[in-house]
Amino acid sequence: MALILCIDTAIDTANICLANDGVVIANETNNDQKNHGSFLQPAIQRLFTDNNKDISSIDAIAVVNGPGSYTGLRVGLASAKGLCYALNKPLITINTLEILAHAAIYSTKESYEDISNYLFCSLIDARRMEVFTALYDAEMRSLMNPQALILDSSSFQDELQTSKVVFSGNGHYKLKGIISHPNAIFLDRQDNVGAMASMAQNLFNEKRFADLAYCEPFYLKEVYFAEKRKN
Repeated sequence: MALILCIDTAIDTANICLANDGVVIANETNNDQKNHGSFLQPAIQRLFTDNNKDISSIDAIAVVNGPGSYTGLRVGLASAKGLCYALNKPLITINTLEILAHAAIYSTKESYEDISNYLFCSLIDARRMEVFTALYDAEMRSLMNPQALILDSSSFQDELQTSKVVFSGNGHYKLKGIISHPNAIFLDRQDNVGAMASMAQNLFNEKRFADLAYCEPFYLKEVYFAEKRKN
């Protein structure tokens, strides 16, 4: 068993939770992406205060490390690394697209008896018609590596011809507006917090810890800063 602090500020909804043996025991949520930075530290403090736990009692800290919002990823990782240094605890990093797929698999199991031949496509909004995406089977085996993709009416048509594909994540709304196929399933709700807690525990059990000194956010695309105009 392990008590793990999990931090996710990667996309539009931030989730901070305490998980014991992979089960969420307390959770704080923020839906204002612009305020993830100011939300994070007070939320962590509330989690421990409200649950009568000392932060030094945790066994590890897990952080969702991308892809996602550039600012959100930096905020989450910086806080996680700072706490790990201060408390001398191991750091676990989790891919955002894997969490979405993991959560989608469990949510789909509740509605369909046999999902062994289903595919699970995670989609993160990357502005305009671009998304960050990856594709997995029902056993979480990667079928398409994380990549940036411009969506159009032909997106994922090959996969849809042969399999039911479950699309999830905040980027799936873009795809839902431009494709129509009987094998396409668009998942609006899923337990991303539970998936994060479960994956963090599995990685802890396997001792798959990140290097505190060299760990960086997984942006997937290079960060672009607009050049300032000269007067």
